[in-house]
Amino acid sequence: MAMAGESSGKKCGDGDGKFAGKSQRKVGLVYDETMCKHDTPDGEDHPECPDRIRVIWEKLQLAGVSQRCVVLGSSKAEDSHLQLVHTKDHVNLVKSLSTKERDYRRHRIALQWNSIYLNGGSSEAAYLAAGSVVKVAEKVAEGELDCGYAIVRPPGHHAEADEAMGFCLFNNIAVAASYLLNERPDLGVKKILIVDWDVHHGNGTQKMFWEDPRVLFFSVHRHEYGSFYPAGDDGDYNMVGEGPGEGFNINVPWDQGRCGDADYIAAWDHILIPVAREFNPDIILLSAGFDAAIGDPLGGCRVTPYGYSVMLKKLMEFAHGKIVMALEGGYNLDSIAKSSLACVQVLLGDKQIHGSSEAYPFESTWRVIQAVRKRLCAYWPSLADELSWKLINQKTPTPIILISSSDSDNEDDAHGILDQMSKLSIENHQGTPLENHQVDTVSTSWRADLAKVDVWYASFGSNMWKPRFLCYIQGGQVDGMKKTCVGSMDKSPPKDIVWETFPHRLFFGRESSVSWGVGGVAFTNPLANLIDQTHMCLYRITLEQFNDVLSQENGLNVDSDSPVFDLAALQLVENKGSILEAALNSWYGNVVCLGKESDIPILTMTCTLSAVEKFTSGEIPLRPPAEAYANTLIRGLVEGGRFSEEEAKAYIDNAVSKPL
Repeated sequence: MAMAGESSGKKCGDGDGKFAGKSQRKVGLVYDETMCKHDTPDGEDHPECPDRIRVIWEKLQLAGVSQRCVVLGSSKAEDSHLQLVHTKDHVNLVKSLSTKERDYRRHRIALQWNSIYLNGGSSEAAYLAAGSVVKVAEKVAEGELDCGYAIVRPPGHHAEADEAMGFCLFNNIAVAASYLLNERPDLGVKKILIVDWDVHHGNGTQKMFWEDPRVLFFSVHRHEYGSFYPAGDDGDYNMVGEGPGEGFNINVPWDQGRCGDADYIAAWDHILIPVAREFNPDIILLSAGFDAAIGDPLGGCRVTPYGYSVMLKKLMEFAHGKIVMALEGGYNLDSIAKSSLACVQVLLGDKQIHGSSEAYPFESTWRVIQAVRKRLCAYWPSLADELSWKLINQKTPTPIILISSSDSDNEDDAHGILDQMSKLSIENHQGTPLENHQVDTVSTSWRADLAKVDVWYASFGSNMWKPRFLCYIQGGQVDGMKKTCVGSMDKSPPKDIVWETFPHRLFFGRESSVSWGVGGVAFTNPLANLIDQTHMCLYRITLEQFNDVLSQENGLNVDSDSPVFDLAALQLVENKGSILEAALNSWYGNVVCLGKESDIPILTMTCTLSAVEKFTSGEIPLRPPAEAYANTLIRGLVEGGRFSEEEAKAYIDNAVSKPL
C-alpha cells in the first residue's frame, strides 16, 4: 500500500509536544495515494478526480505544515463498522466491485446509482476513506491527538444506508460517529456534533441519525427550494428529526447561490454556535466539503479560505477543540488546497490567516436564518429571541443577474451594440425571465426622466482623478490621453464626491486602448470577495450623465435616441434591492450595483464574468498599464487623500503582479 508517510504517534518535531520552541496542538493527518486509484473507468475528466487529494497534500507539504503534524497511515474499514450505518448487502456489493468477476458488471451497477462512477480501484479507496476517518476519530477521542484531518476520497455524506450516490460510496463521517458511540463506549463520547459545510445537503448523514439524540446534525447548503442537488425536501429547514431525535437535525438551506463568508458566518453566529453551546458535544466531526468556495465549478458560492478558517476557529471553542475533519466535496483544485491549508493552520493553533468580514449577508440569508431559528426555537431556547432590526438591516441586496451577449475585443467596435444595450433581458437567479424592457428608440424624453434621478458612479481606474473624469462630463482630454472626449449632454459637475473601499479584485488587462495606447487598463471582478479591496471614487451624478459616461467608455454616441441603462434597470435596484449586472457587448458593458450611499444606488462599470474567465485563462492578456494611464490612477488616489504617492504606486503594482 503506497503510504504518504507514517509516524509512530509522536508529532513531527521533538517528542515532548513542542515544535519550534512553542507548544503545538497534536494534529493528525491521513493521506494515501491508494485512494487515487478510484477514477473514471476510461480516465475521462470528472470533477471528483484523484488530483483533489493530491493538491491538498502537496499544498500542506510545500507550506511546511504536514511536517508539523502527526502523519498517520491509512486504515481499511471493517465490515462490522460499516454495517453500523449501511446494510450488509450494500457493504458486500461495494466490497465486490474490485474483483475481476465484477468487471463486466461495474458499469451497470454505476448506472443504477445517482452520480456514481466505478473502476477496479473504487472498492479499496472506499474502504480506506471510511477506515481512515474512523482511525483519526478514534485517536482524537482517545486523546492521542487533539484533532485531525482525513484527506480522503471518495467522499461520503450523500451515501445512504443501502445506496451510493453523489460521488459517495460509504458515508465516512457517519461510520466514524456510529463507531465512537456504539463500539467504543469506553472513550466517553456520548454526544457528537456533526457539522456539514459542503455546498450540497448531507442527505445520507441526516437519515442515519434521524432519530438519534446523541448526534446533533447541522448542514448548511444550497437548496433553492429543493432544486439543487441532491434535490427534494430532505434539505429543508422543516426537517428537524423524529422521535427521540426531534430537534437534533438542523438544516440551513440557502435559496440562492453566491453566498459567501458573511452569509456562512452569520449562520454560525446566530444558529450553530448558540445551539452547540447548549448541546455541549464531546467531539465534533466535520464534513469538510470545499465546494462552497470561490471558483468551484459545481457550488456557485463564494466562501474564501479566510471564511473557512473563521468557521473552524469558532467550532474549536467546543469539545476542547476535539475536531475531526473529513474531506467531502470541492472541485476547484486551487480552492480546496488553499482552504485546506487555512483549516490545518487553525487546527495547529496558528495565527488566523488574514482576511476581512466587512461585507454583509444577503437579504435572503437573514430570511433563512430567521426561519430556521423560528422552527428550532422550541428545542433550543438560545434561538428563541428575535434578531434585532439593527442586525438584520446590515445586509447586501439579494443578487439578480442581467445577462446579454459576449464581450467585444475592440472598444471602438460599436456597430449594433446600441440596440443590444437598449434591451435588457432581466432574469432572476434561477434564470426565469422577469421582464423584457423595450426602450422607445424614437422618443428622446428619456433624458428628462433620467436627469431627475441621482446615482453614484464608482470609478476605480483613471476616472478616480477628477480632471480625467470631467473629460467625460465637460469634454476634452488630459495629459497622456490619445483621444478627446465629447462629454455629457449635461455638463454640470458632480454634486458630491466621496471615497469608498469595496471587496472586489482590481486587475489590469488588454494589449492597448484607444484612449491610452499600448498597455492594460483597469477592471474589477464583478463578484465580491473578502480577500481583495478596491478603492473607488464615487461621483454623484444624474442617471442621464451616467448613461453618457457609459456610452463614452464603450465607444458609443452620446446623442442616441435611447438610453443604454434605463429606469427599468435601476428600479430593480430600488424596488427589489438587487445587485444588478447588465452584461453588455463591450469592455465596460457590465453595470454592477455595489449597494447604496445615502440611499442612492452606487453603480460601477466593468467587464463580464465571462471576460474574467478569459483573463484568468490567458485568452485575453493581463498586462501592466501604460505609464501615463497608471499616473492618472496614482494622482487620483493621492489627491483623493487615499494614499501617499509611494503607497498608491504599491497599490497599483500589487494589482498588476497578483495573479487572478
